[in-house]
Amino acid sequence: MKKVLTYGTFDMLHEGHINILRRAKQFGDYLVVAVSTDEFNALKKKKSYFNYEKRKYIVEAIRYVDLVIPEKTWEQKLDDIKNHDIDILVMGDDWQGSDKFEYLKEYVQLVYLPRTEGISTTKIKYDLKEVFQIVK
Repeated sequence: MKKVLTYGTFDMLHEGHINILRRAKQFGDYLVVAVSTDEFNALKKKKSYFNYEKRKYIVEAIRYVDLVIPEKTWEQKLDDIKNHDIDILVMGDDWQGSDKFEYLKEYVQLVYLPRTEGISTTKIKYDLKEVFQIVK
C-alpha cells in the first residue's frame, strides 16, 4: 500500500483544496492530511476563519482523505513521514524549492502539483471584503 501525505490550513474550503486532495490521492492508496492548528497558524502569522476543529471535521468528510492529523510545527514533517510510513509527500507548487520541504527528498518521494488557477483562500477573503464594503 502506498501512503501519501499533504499539508495545509484548508480554511474556507474551495475547489483548489478539493483538487489537490483528489490529485494527491491518485498517487497512492491512503491519504494522510496534516491540517495546521490555530497555534501553528498564529506562528505563521495566519488567521483562519474556521478554527482547527472545524477545519479538521470538514477535511475528514472529504472522500479522498483517509486520516487527518494536526500540523503543529514546521519541524514535525520527518516524524510524520516516519510515524505514518509515508511514501509520497504532495504539496502545491508554490512550495517548490522551499527549505521547508526540499530536505525531505532523501526520505520520501516529493511531488509538487500546480495550484488551481483563479482560486485561493486569500482571493476569497479579498473578494468577500470587497463585496461587503459595497453592501454596507
